[in-house]
Amino acid sequence: MKRFWTEVAVDADRVVTLDGRPVRTPGRVPLALPTDALAALVAAEWRAVPETVDPRAMPLTGLANAAIDRIAPASAPFAAGLAAYGDSDLLYYRAQTPDPLIDRQKAAWDPWLDWARARYDVHFETTAGIVHRAQPTATRARLGEAVAALDPFRLAGLSPVVTITGSLVLALALVERAGDADSLWAAAHVDEDWQAEMWGEDDLATQARAHKRREFDAASAFLSALET
Repeated sequence: MKRFWTEVAVDADRVVTLDGRPVRTPGRVPLALPTDALAALVAAEWRAVPETVDPRAMPLTGLANAAIDRIAPASAPFAAGLAAYGDSDLLYYRAQTPDPLIDRQKAAWDPWLDWARARYDVHFETTAGIVHRAQPTATRARLGEAVAALDPFRLAGLSPVVTITGSLVLALALVERAGDADSLWAAAHVDEDWQAEMWGEDDLATQARAHKRREFDAASAFLSALET
């Protein structure tokens, strides 16, 4: 779609407007945002559009569209899908060797598991290796309740963080502002960083990581804007 507007604004209902007309989601619903901060960020994406609209350059708009069109009408099953990551979280599975990697995982991951234990009153089963180890039923239920309690916009922001990091614990820490984005990103990439140190960086992997980091940062900004 070619850019056809001159003025981007936000109306009294926090709907982004183009030359006075509301932006609509793909489902044809007005793009109304829940906070002034998020409305300002989404409006800024529309102001930054050059001659042609590229949805890939508008990640916050995309997350808002998902919250309104896809998640709000069926938030329970969407939340359940994210909560399922709590049974196979990245932080549960530790290296068997070498000792320096074991120590690095412990230093990066144990504090976040300790945070989740205290925050949600749960117990985690960790293991060395990659064979699945089921988490206690009470743990899965409690984490599921925590995710289900989130509104559609927070679920929209949580989703890419969970899938990019492979960790529900780290994603919930970001939602609850228990840690900053850089620290959580670093924790999620301990193994990847180790491999790069040992064997060098691959160009394609580096490009893929940069793309994931942009998505991660967009989700982090989206979630942060929901708190102001």
